[in-house]
Amino acid sequence: MRWRDGVIHDCVVTRLELYSDSRGWLAEFFRQDELTDALHPVMGYLSMTLPGVARGPHEHVTQTDLFVFFSGQFRLYLWDTRPESPSLGIRQVLTLGKDTPATVLVPPGVVHAYRNTCPHKSLIINCPNALYAGPGKRDPVDEIRHEDTADHNYMMD
Repeated sequence: MRWRDGVIHDCVVTRLELYSDSRGWLAEFFRQDELTDALHPVMGYLSMTLPGVARGPHEHVTQTDLFVFFSGQFRLYLWDTRPESPSLGIRQVLTLGKDTPATVLVPPGVVHAYRNTCPHKSLIINCPNALYAGPGKRDPVDEIRHEDTADHNYMMD
């Protein structure tokens, strides 16, 4: 597939509003009243990525990810492969992190990857709407890992 740059339908990027005072800042990244029931997170995890390291590209069949970029600096890549999507064939690239904190809702079928572009370890939070490997970690993992395939066309610049 030949990718065109643009905005991907149903990928919701929300800049975090920081509420600052003399102690530091606070930012809401999830509110039950702002997401449909099907998108409510059922777990959360924190991930540390080393400088220059990329995670992905991969996608999910049914899972929606709710990423929180708030630390360091990341270059996020999104590729829309959903046949029914009005943005099929679009690649969207964002720079997010400490200076541009945001949440990104990534629906199933959108291939995604990110790279830590700053010189220090950086953190990301993810609150997906599905349990990793299902209840009790007994189910197959909902992940198609393109990074394990040498001939994929999801290039990160």
